[in-house]
Amino acid sequence: MDDKRDLFTKCFEYDEPKKVKAAGVYPYFRAIGATEGPRVLCQGKMRVMIGSNNYLGLTHDARVKQAAKDAIDKYGTGCTGSRFLNGNLELHEELERRLCAYLGRESCLIFATGFLTNQGVLSSLVGRRDVIYSDRENHASIFEGTRAAIGKTIKYRHSDYDDLKRILETTRGDFDGALIVTDGVFSMSGEIADLPALVKLAREYQCRLYVDDAHALGVLGPQGQGTANHFGITEGVDIVMGTFSKSFASLGGYVAGSRDVIDYIRHKARHFIFSAAMPPAAAGTVLECLEIIQKEPNHLENLWKNTKLMRTRLKSLGFNTLGSQTPIIPLVIGDDRAAFAFTQQLFENGVFATPVISPAVPEGSALIRTSYMATHTTEDLTYVLETLERLGKEFGVLGPNRIYGAVRASAEAGA
Repeated sequence: MDDKRDLFTKCFEYDEPKKVKAAGVYPYFRAIGATEGPRVLCQGKMRVMIGSNNYLGLTHDARVKQAAKDAIDKYGTGCTGSRFLNGNLELHEELERRLCAYLGRESCLIFATGFLTNQGVLSSLVGRRDVIYSDRENHASIFEGTRAAIGKTIKYRHSDYDDLKRILETTRGDFDGALIVTDGVFSMSGEIADLPALVKLAREYQCRLYVDDAHALGVLGPQGQGTANHFGITEGVDIVMGTFSKSFASLGGYVAGSRDVIDYIRHKARHFIFSAAMPPAAAGTVLECLEIIQKEPNHLENLWKNTKLMRTRLKSLGFNTLGSQTPIIPLVIGDDRAAFAFTQQLFENGVFATPVISPAVPEGSALIRTSYMATHTTEDLTYVLETLERLGKEFGVLGPNRIYGAVRASAEAGA
């Protein structure tokens, strides 16, 4: 077949992973054999996990595991259909009622995954004459949701609300409905969106405000209810979504808001109507996590104690942490290959972390995304800090010359 007419030509020519594997620093798809709290068994060795979103460490709580087993005993392993037809369980509806009370919302709808939630909600709400104003560093699921929506999407510079105001001033009159969309906590930097500023702009320019709380649920707010609760402005945010695959130790997503809006989504979102329902074990897990989070504040307290310790120590060592405000603490390395090499050295020294390279971050700004759990022990964190300090010095990424040091380290490694 002529290469120009062969759909698979780009696949045959794609060789970046092969190059990274040949250099011995490929960091992806590492098979985990077992997990034990904040430690994982990988390639025959227990390693401290600092690359997980298991913020409250509830995946191994005995009560949570029992709730999953109980749900399987009662409902089986799956729903074998969408909630719209044959897959709607009493368990799903109980979870939605409990989430409404927890989040302080009129209505709630749960989806099979968080990714589907963003796609389904945005594509069902935004019509041909509507517009989405989206932060440039929003999660990929939001970008896919904006692509699925038939209305126009306009991006504003990350967390630059003067830029958003300028764009609103010049474009808002061109559309009927408008939706400002932002992450509550940005998943790579750990930065918290300035919701009060966004609420003000939404009101001034007659927009609705949509917040993705995937990394804020179970983390921000008095009981982990999310970013709006953190700022005390729940009524200013029209729609909030989140996922259960992080603090809530499970799988699935939700959207919450006014009763009429959620009922509209329930009957219009194709990603909800035509997807199999959230499995019983996943729903049972979330219900138990919700119970624990509301009754036992120590989990959230431990998370923030560990977060503050690591944020303070990592900054004092000289790492550029991009001003993180949450348990997500990025370590800027610089060069992509240096980030791979640094991650590999961490792995060989018993620390499991993940690199983030372009285009997920700007060219030359590769980082290692570290994140911390309520269940990390003092021993775990001390070992991680000692390892990071030693490798940070070796790679030249501590202090004002860190970027140049990272590039040198990459070149010396032959990457």
